[in-house]
Amino acid sequence: MYCPFCKSDTSRVIDTDQDKRGGIRRRRECRNCGERYTTYERVVKSLPYMIKQDGRREDFNRHKLERGIRVACAKRAVTSNDISRLVGEVEGTLLDMSKTEISSRVVGDIVIEGLKLLDQIAYIRYAIVYLGLSDLQSVREEIDRLLV
Repeated sequence: MYCPFCKSDTSRVIDTDQDKRGGIRRRRECRNCGERYTTYERVVKSLPYMIKQDGRREDFNRHKLERGIRVACAKRAVTSNDISRLVGEVEGTLLDMSKTEISSRVVGDIVIEGLKLLDQIAYIRYAIVYLGLSDLQSVREEIDRLLV
């Protein structure tokens, strides 16, 4: 750990505590300049590979997921924080599954449930593409399910 003040690599840990987000917070003191600073440590878990419908595998792409949700929420009263929170919840759920590979369908199911709670119009927009609602009758049936 390099001191942010003098760039020395000799420091001592004064205090260690649990961070609110599950990481470790350490208070340090530089042995060279005497300045004190705080560092945060967290475990980095790897997200699973997505198995697409055609069998291809690709890395989970947070930006791609966020872009799809933003398109569904366009011109709606959904804040950027709401979208980021939903993307974070999807990521958290995937990490909790502790799998190395997961079907992209599972990710879509998690997103669609989150959108249903967040904004029903955004949910319908996403559902049209995700569920393959190809005609007005199928869209109407999905809306009727929402209204029940």
